[in-house]
This record gives sequence, C-alpha cells and structure tokens, in this order.
Amino acid sequence: MNLLKSLPKVDKFVNDKAFEACAKPLITAIAKDVINNTRTNILNKECENFTYDELIEQVLKQYNQINSPSLQKVINATGIIVHTNLGRSLINPESFDRVKEVATSYNNLEYSLKEGKRGERYSHIVDTLQSLTGCEDAIVVNNNASAVFLILNTFAKNKEVVVSRGELVEIGGSFRVPEVMTQSGANLKEIGTTNKTHLRDYENAINENTSMLMKVHKSNYSIEGFTSEVLYEDIIKVANDNNVIDYYDMGSGHMIDLPYNLDLAEPSLLKYMEHKPSLLSFSGDKLLGSVQAGIIVGKKELIAKIKKNQLLRMLRVDKITLALLEDNLTSYLKGEIEDIPTLKMLFEKTEVLEKRAFLLKENIQDLCKCEVIHTQSLIGGGTTPNKKIPTVALSLEYKNYKPNKIEQLLRAKNLIVRIESEKVLIDFRSINESEIKEIETIIRGVFN
Repeated sequence: MNLLKSLPKVDKFVNDKAFEACAKPLITAIAKDVINNTRTNILNKECENFTYDELIEQVLKQYNQINSPSLQKVINATGIIVHTNLGRSLINPESFDRVKEVATSYNNLEYSLKEGKRGERYSHIVDTLQSLTGCEDAIVVNNNASAVFLILNTFAKNKEVVVSRGELVEIGGSFRVPEVMTQSGANLKEIGTTNKTHLRDYENAINENTSMLMKVHKSNYSIEGFTSEVLYEDIIKVANDNNVIDYYDMGSGHMIDLPYNLDLAEPSLLKYMEHKPSLLSFSGDKLLGSVQAGIIVGKKELIAKIKKNQLLRMLRVDKITLALLEDNLTSYLKGEIEDIPTLKMLFEKTEVLEKRAFLLKENIQDLCKCEVIHTQSLIGGGTTPNKKIPTVALSLEYKNYKPNKIEQLLRAKNLIVRIESEKVLIDFRSINESEIKEIETIIRGVFN
C-alpha cells in the first residue's frame, strides 16, 4: 500500500520540469496511462518498486515514440529495384525540387491560363503522353488497380468481359481479377485453359452481351512448358471485327526496350501502341519509374466516357502526383533516361557495381569477413516475373553470428539486406552510389 501512495498525482506530475517542452494534452494522456499501468502492476504484485525518475523516463520514451515519424528512409540493399515493400520506384531529387514550387504555391491545377476559366486537371499530362505514345487521349487515377476497376465499371457493368483462364491473376494485397470484376459490376467469361488459350476461344466467346476482350499481364508468375497465349495485337483485330472493346491491363508499363533481353518477354508500351488499341492501363511507380498512379491511354471517345464516370472523382490524383508524373514523362521525351533512378539502376553495368562492391569491402574488411560475388536478382514489383538480371553483391560474415541475426542487426539501422544460400548479401543493383559511405557507417556501428 505504501508503494501505491508513492504514485504521483497526474496533474502535479505533468508539471514537472522534464515535460516543459512537451505538448500538455499528449503528455497528460501518456502520464495517465503510465501511472495507471504502474498501479495495476503493483496490485498484481508485478512491480515491487519504482522511482519517480523511472516514471518520467517511461512517459518521455512513449512521447518521443509517438512523435517520431513511422515512415522512414531505408537503404535498399536487396537488389530488388522495384521493391513493393520499400516504396517501389525512387523519385529523382532534382525532379522533386522542381515540383516543390508547384506544391507550395497556388497553381493552375484546374485552371486554364490560356482561356482564363476552369480547366481540367488531366490536361497537364495528356500532351506529353500523346507525344510519347501516339495515344488519342489519356487519364490518370491513383493506381493501376483503380484504373482496372474504373474501366470495367464504365464499359462492362452488367456485361461480359472475356479473359483467358491463364490470366486470372492475384497480385499483392489479395487483388484478384475475378473479384475486381464482380465489384465493378462486370461479368467474367473465362476462356481457354490454364496453360493454353487460342484465338478461336476469343472468337467463340463473343455474343450480344460481350463488352470487352481483356488481356491481363501475369505480373508475379509465368507459365512454361506446353503453353500458348494469344498476342494482344490479334485480340485487337478480333475486337475490331466484332465491334467490342479491347483492353490490356499491362500492370507495369515501360516506355523503352529493357536490357538483358527482357524486352523479348516484355514488349514496351510503344510496341503495343503501334496496333492502335482501344485501352491500355499501367502503373506509374514500376518500370515507368515515377509516382504511384494508374495511367490509362487509348481512344478519345472511350477516355471521354471514363471521365463522365462519377467514380473518377474518388480515384483522381492530386497536384503533386501530376507534377511529378509530368516531370518524369518529360525526361522520356528529352531522352534523359539517366534522370529516372529506376532505369539508371536497371541499366547500370555490372563492372560499375563490382567497383562499388570492392570499395566497400576494402573499407570494412577489418571488421568482418566479406567477399564480392556475382549473382542474380529480380527487378520486382510484378514487372518481369521469374526473369533474373545479373548483379554484384558483397557477402557478410561476423564471428559466429547466424545470417538471420546479422540481417536483424542491420535492419535495426534501416539497412535492408537479403539472405541467399545462407549468406547475408548487400546487393549493389539497388544501391545508390551516394549511399555506400552510409552503409559503411552502419556496418561499423553494428559490428563494433
């Protein structure tokens, strides 16, 4: 009981000098919890003693945790360039600086400077996308999942959408094509088999209630062996012959041919646009190397109908997204691919990665055992399923620590590595050159 009497009164406790710089309402709420928890622990005989200073320390620790940002910078040393869990594509700092002026000022988001009246927010990127892709019109929503839903809801509500069984995908977050169709009001008509779909399957599926022939990118798996699928250009022709819409959910769209022969399996957006498709949609923050967005390009009359869908207001993007996306697309127009971090990492030669790996090795080999190795990595982000690219990594060993322990210690310092063949790897494919010194500092702090 004497211990209970030692507990301070909340109103007096929060006036302690230690809390002078703190927000009073928050510090009061935390203090109440700490004191009440201590009281409960005393009654349950789980606390035999405490000090006034310990209570202050507990309250300040919780206060600082609440006020510390949860979203933090990490160093991606996994080798996965488009890492969904780590924020996908990076934004060029110079691009961000250019957009800062727009974001911190009034701007012409929905105002026509030429006509002096209300304008359309999507117009800011249409000209650029038209110049890049040859599309008739375009629109941007907050991600590609939204783009898929909006297209289906606009054109296929209570109507049939023909999709190959081999393309009924589920991606991260349990996003399933059949369920999205159900939610959008469209009726799924499956054709073909898991491993084989033929052009005749599309032709035979079309009836008076068919609205769309849809192709879906297999973002996180591949089907190999006794297989066949129909090329999108052939689907476009069948759709045109039968007066229905063709639509390709590309998932991760890219504007240029990819290295390491990846373009053989993943043709660029521009290749598909040569066949004048009805509608294409793709992500902004994957191989395009920009912000999170769902970009829809296609025929003008179809985009016009999408703009009239009341759902669009719920899915629209803000000024910062549009400004960053426009800046990114302008880099493509100028041919300045090196200004797009995702592509710069992807195209970086292994000789350059090897040089960086040896530099780090030289600086930390007095602390731990390390070895430069040539290995492979994935691009990630549902971009090129099961297609590996060459990379260079530095393996780390420290005393008798197991790989999981080393990984945990480095992760605690926001250095995210990967484990391969029971070795901790720092993969230079996804590391900026400017981060190497920072990695050295982290390793020194952990292993010392």
